[in-house]
Formats: sequence, C-alpha cells, structure tokens
Amino acid sequence: MSLTIAQLSDIHCGSIHHDPALLDAAVEEILRLQPDLVVVAGDLTQEGYPGEFQEARDGLRRLMDELDTIVIPGNHDAQNVGLVHFEDHFGKGEVEGRADRTLRLRRPGAPGSVNVVAVDSSKPDLAEGEVGALRYAWIRNQFEIESDLSVFLLHHHLLPIPGTGRERNIVWDAGDVLQLLEDCGVDLVLGGHKHVPHVWALGRMLLVNSGTVSSYRTRGYTRPSYNVLHVDDDAIDVALVYPGTGSRPAARFERATGRLDRNPEMGDMLSKGRWEW
Repeated sequence: MSLTIAQLSDIHCGSIHHDPALLDAAVEEILRLQPDLVVVAGDLTQEGYPGEFQEARDGLRRLMDELDTIVIPGNHDAQNVGLVHFEDHFGKGEVEGRADRTLRLRRPGAPGSVNVVAVDSSKPDLAEGEVGALRYAWIRNQFEIESDLSVFLLHHHLLPIPGTGRERNIVWDAGDVLQLLEDCGVDLVLGGHKHVPHVWALGRMLLVNSGTVSSYRTRGYTRPSYNVLHVDDDAIDVALVYPGTGSRPAARFERATGRLDRNPEMGDMLSKGRWEW
C-alpha cells in the first residue's frame, strides 16, 4: 500500500496567539499535496465559543469539502459547553453523547485499505483527558474490521512529550488504552495537545504527535507546524511542515522491525540554536 496523511492540530481560533495566515497556508499546501487522508486532532478553538467554531469551520472548509477529512475536539473545545457547537459545525459522533467517529478508506483502483477510529478524549473544562473503560468494547469492535492500516486518533498524548515541562495532563487511563491498542493490532496513533511535535515507537506501533499548526503559543524554539506521513508496506516516514516556509524530515519507522530513526534536529529545536522565521 502507499498512503499519504496530513496531520494537524491545535488551531486555537479565538486566541491572541492564533495566526489565520498560518492556517490558510497549511490548507493551501495540503490541497496541493492531495493526501489520501487529513486528520485534525482537536483544539480547534481557544474557549469553545460559537464564533470560534465558526472560524475554525471556515478555515477547514476546503479540506473537508475536497479531501477525506476526520475532525475531533480537544480540551479547549470542551470549555463552556463547547461540544454542542462542535456538533453543530463538525457533526455528531457515532457514540451517544461523544464525538467519537470512524472513517474507512479504500481508494478505487488503489491497493490498501485504512481504518480510522477517532475518540473524543476531552473532559469538560479540564486540560486532562480520558478515553474511559466504557468505550473500550466499542473501540475493540471497530478495529475488528480488517484493514491494511489501523489508525487511532485522539487529541491528548498517550506518552509524555519531551520538552514540555512537568507532565500534568496525559490521558488518565493511558496505560490501559495503550494495552487495548496493542491488543487490537493498531499501527498508528495520532494526537496533538502539547504544541510540540514528537514521535514514539512502542513495539510495532508508531505514536505521532503534531505541534500547533497556527498558534505562536509554542515551547522553546519550536515553530508552528503540521505533519505529513507517507506510509507504505515497509515504513512510515514523518515530515514536519512549517506553513509557508518549508519542511524537514522528522522520523522513519520500519514497520516490520519497529525500528525508529528520529532526525536529531527534533531535539535540537527545543533547546539549541535559534530558528529563522
């Protein structure tokens, strides 16, 4: 199989740190790339207000109209009863009272199929996240569908991200969720939340977090960015893309062996050397 995924998150419409030009640049680049799948891993808004969701929907409209796109909320979207506005603009989920949803892709004339299971890990008015044991059976059932690539999408991180300070808001049930995903044979876990891109390998499962695509609320010398993943039968290549200013390789993951080779510059960008803007 051969597949391209664009992964973006942490847009933060309504924040003083949000730059609409960055989001516009990212959307234009992704439309030119024409990936097979676009995932938006939450924190579309700053405080969950209706106008912020409208701005986020307007910014993402072309991606959602022209490409296979799946969107989930983040912790900021769950503030101020914001999930009702999320549903207004991005649709109801498949689990009652949650924004959980699935997407199955099989391109006509192209080999390979993709099964995406996305969960709402937010807790109203809290930065912390949780999947919750009551949803484990639903997740397990979704991954029983045979596919060439199994993808799990959530907003929060399941493993701590280097360079983000004291760990305070990892998913409460992260250990159980990781065990569940391993049992289900998940290949790829995509998330956001910490505004610092990073890649972890856990056995033959790759966990990829995106930075913030359009907010200057960053850490260290990180810059606003999104990820582009190229997946084939042998490997998953991850690139960091800086809207409007280029890209660089982030990591290569060998699917058969679980070997992960990170670009050393992923660490350098947190503490060494100032980036050109």
